[in-house]
Amino acid sequence: MTTTGEDRTEAGTRAGPVWWGRWRSAALDAGLALLSMIECAVQGYPFARDAGLPVAVGVVFGLLAGSVLLVRRMWPVAVVLVAIAITPAEMGYLMGVVGLYTLAASEVPRRIIAALSGMSFVGVFIVAFVQTVHGNVRGDATVGAEWFPPFVSLTMAIGMTAPPVLLGLYVGARRRLMESLRERADSLERELQLLAERAEERAEWARGEERTRIAREMHDVVAHRVSLMVVHAAALQAVARKDPEKAVKNAALVGDMGRQALTELREMLGVLRSGDGLASKGDRAGNGGRGGKGALSESVPLAAVGVAAAEAASRVSWSQDEAVDGPCLAELEELVGQSAAAGMVVDLSVEGDERGYAPEIEQTAYRVVQEALTNVHKHAAGAKTYVRLAHRVAEIAMQVENEPPPEPGDASSARLPSGGNGLVGMKERVAALGGVFVSGPTDAGGFRVSAVIPAEG
Repeated sequence: MTTTGEDRTEAGTRAGPVWWGRWRSAALDAGLALLSMIECAVQGYPFARDAGLPVAVGVVFGLLAGSVLLVRRMWPVAVVLVAIAITPAEMGYLMGVVGLYTLAASEVPRRIIAALSGMSFVGVFIVAFVQTVHGNVRGDATVGAEWFPPFVSLTMAIGMTAPPVLLGLYVGARRRLMESLRERADSLERELQLLAERAEERAEWARGEERTRIAREMHDVVAHRVSLMVVHAAALQAVARKDPEKAVKNAALVGDMGRQALTELREMLGVLRSGDGLASKGDRAGNGGRGGKGALSESVPLAAVGVAAAEAASRVSWSQDEAVDGPCLAELEELVGQSAAAGMVVDLSVEGDERGYAPEIEQTAYRVVQEALTNVHKHAAGAKTYVRLAHRVAEIAMQVENEPPPEPGDASSARLPSGGNGLVGMKERVAALGGVFVSGPTDAGGFRVSAVIPAEG
């Protein structure tokens, strides 16, 4: 089946009969076929008379030949061939014109269109020439007798062939161009929809990452100091009557830890509540520049919360009025000293030449050791702990290993709750920098946390 392309836009949703896409197209073809049948039937009368056939035979032949135009959309090649075949009978001119137009507008190869158009041109030229020579075309045969028949024949052949072919080629090319543009528009719409879906997926992923980051930063800011406060409070309760001097010392440590935790929380909430700070972060997060007091009335964007949590987590304050830079490896000895003051036996060893690293690397290494010590306070209170730090050529390694905890009835146990997020947070931090994190129990019954972070950056 060869289509002309007129109704390809309705492909798959046809509403017309048989091979027509629309009833309007069927009605048009039926009308053209009826006109062609009338033309061929009228021209079949002189054809039958000249051929010595009954008039009825010529009329029926003309009706049958003209009805072929009804299938022009499905078989345009057949219509043109029939029109060429009945050209010597001086009938089917309408069929030839419409057939050539339909053929040129279809998706038939150009070589076939050229061949059939040439055949039609030759057929019309020969018939017109013969008619002119035999006096069928009125005119003065004595004037210009040599050039008149070829001129009339050429004019008729060109007039019956060139206009429908050229018009069909133009309509077909225009139709194919419109279909191509429509397909490109549909493809672009699908691509835009796919991009929108991917953008939504990325936004959802980013929101999840921000939630995870906020939880991790909040955990790192508060968990360690609160754990030390609980340990000191338990020790204070144990020695309150036996050793008042030690009890006073532990109470002072609890107060210091509480002030530090409150200071860090105040800094974090201060960044979140700050109109200017929130506006600037909201702009970077895509909030369209809402800031100042107007930003306070809107929901806090997750990106701003994550940045605020990171800023608060990167600062350790020892008083309400004094703030220093974020945690670094230089403060590791002080961190170990805090755990030692809480009653933990800690051994710190450093290998290699100390050197400066990128802030995120030092903060991650500090947080890994901090969280590992917090876990020892929670799960193995009183156990001896070894903290090892190694400065290597292309990486920095750290390991926190504790011995088996004392007996469950030991008074140093503070029964600290655990949320189960410490190891997950450490692994995420190390993995974000391209490092390796390993944790698990030791053969001796203790627990070991190891991490290796590339020193690049």
